[in-house]
Amino acid sequence: MFRIWGKVLSEGHIIKQTTYERSERFTYSQFFTYLAEICDALDIPTPVLLKAHLFNYAKFNHVVFRPADFMEAVPFDRLVLENIL
Repeated sequence: MFRIWGKVLSEGHIIKQTTYERSERFTYSQFFTYLAEICDALDIPTPVLLKAHLFNYAKFNHVVFRPADFMEAVPFDRLVLENIL
């Protein structure tokens, strides 16, 4: 089982947040599926997932997506996904 805290920040304040929870084991090959489901829950577009994002999540237990990571304009500064231990 694993949990991911997804939060949308604008000017340093959390404007939306959700906790994503799955009962199966975490796998990096399914990370885009987790990301898409978190973005659906937050009602925001899904960003482009790069290898660097996966490395940051694996090494630091969190990843930050900036507006440049989205294909369309977004009204916030950051999307942060954190592993809840």
